Amino acid sequence: MPATVEANPIEGLAPARLPQGDSCLLIIFGASGDLARRKLIPSLYNLACAGCMNPDFVILGTGRTPMSDEQFRAKMREAASKASDTREFSESVWQEFAKRLHYFAGDITDPQFFSKLRDQLNQMRQSGSSPNHLFYLSVPASQAPTIIQGLGAAGLNHSDGGWARVIIEKPFGRDLASARQLNEIVLKVFDEQNVYRIDHYLGKETVQNILVFRFGNSLYEPVWNRNYIDHVEITGFETVGLEGRASFYEETGALRDMVANHLLQLLALTAMEPPVAFDADSIRQQKVQVLRSIRAMTVDEVAKRTLRGQYGPGEVNGKPVPGYRQEPGVKPDSTTETFVALKLFIDNWRWAGVPFHIRTGKRLSHPGTEIRVHLKPTPQALFATTPEDQRERNVITLRIQPNEGITIAFGAKRPGDQMRTVTVQADFSYRAMFGSNAPVAYETLLLDAMLGDPTLFTSRDEVEAEWRIITPIEEAWTEHPPPDFPNYAAGSDGPPIPATLF
Repeated sequence: MPATVEANPIEGLAPARLPQGDSCLLIIFGASGDLARRKLIPSLYNLACAGCMNPDFVILGTGRTPMSDEQFRAKMREAASKASDTREFSESVWQEFAKRLHYFAGDITDPQFFSKLRDQLNQMRQSGSSPNHLFYLSVPASQAPTIIQGLGAAGLNHSDGGWARVIIEKPFGRDLASARQLNEIVLKVFDEQNVYRIDHYLGKETVQNILVFRFGNSLYEPVWNRNYIDHVEITGFETVGLEGRASFYEETGALRDMVANHLLQLLALTAMEPPVAFDADSIRQQKVQVLRSIRAMTVDEVAKRTLRGQYGPGEVNGKPVPGYRQEPGVKPDSTTETFVALKLFIDNWRWAGVPFHIRTGKRLSHPGTEIRVHLKPTPQALFATTPEDQRERNVITLRIQPNEGITIAFGAKRPGDQMRTVTVQADFSYRAMFGSNAPVAYETLLLDAMLGDPTLFTSRDEVEAEWRIITPIEEAWTEHPPPDFPNYAAGSDGPPIPATLF
């Protein structure tokens, strides 16, 4: 009798149903800006479609541009209907969702703005809105202190009969000193438990799955250390350029934009010790311990263990694109880096001597964010008959985006009468297994903030520990002149990386 093939019991399994958020009034500063249009409003609309919106959930957008509620709703409808994060746009669902949208015009530098905002919130509460207030700072980082202090002066850092929380977008400072200063300003107004520093990478399903892969499977955790792992690669590659953000990027660069938050968070999740429980305090404590264990570089070490790059003209997807210095709003002699490679070491028992290679860049040949864990070769090349057979085979790849999933490479016998080996792969795809309806990062994080769950947000200690690593690199770069920019063509794999670095 032929063997029967059983169907995969979870193939096509839909994501678990999300809970309903608490009733609250979400106040978005910078509501007419790019982030609100592309990410926030589409994500909130998706949550409404999924039944996650409390009946008493209301959105109040604020901005300098005068407009009525109806004009704001029309603008947000246009954005949501075209946004890539909007899964299925329905006019009837939108009309119901739009009833939650309101707008309040004003300038945060106006001394009367926050008292007027307080009056507006009181008026809305008298009309039946929730006493719970969630403030979202969708504004340039330089405006955050003004808004935080204004909320405190107007008494909006607390709400009678409810709670008051604040979500702050990255970057959280420019260096260690400014990060500490910003934290001091914020914590004079809000308690740490009510501060949600958002790093959207932490809301990605595949980033959260790092913890499940490591700590939910006894097959991998025993080898997750210096005894079995040779080195770790963490990459964040982009094919896009500045996308109209020249002023931001000229002040930030690739190191501050990607490494100081996203990629260091991936490193922390990859290298942290097991938490005692899956809760915010336990996970944050372990991430902080890893970040504090990373060896800060001296000026000489920065010269040997980091590489800067800046793209020149080239082709991406068959289309010619300008170099960084030719982008609108960029200085013609700019030395801002668009590519970074660095080697970090974690000075603790688990990871002593294991290099962590980090790379990120814009205008590269292909996009992708992933973690590659390279295991050490076996002590004896038992099946090697040629130098090719001796190459390293065991690599665990956690793909964050795109094509989210996990691949494990291992050696297998090549068919034939000789004992020859070949590297093969076991591949898990999120899309193939669960479909494409998993919540996007901002949906997860917005809902968590409504529910008061800070697990996927960054703590004060994490922010300062990250800048303790990054600031010495930035300072050393000011002492060493950059390479002769541009040093890689748009659409390439980036600048040549010395063998001593990778």
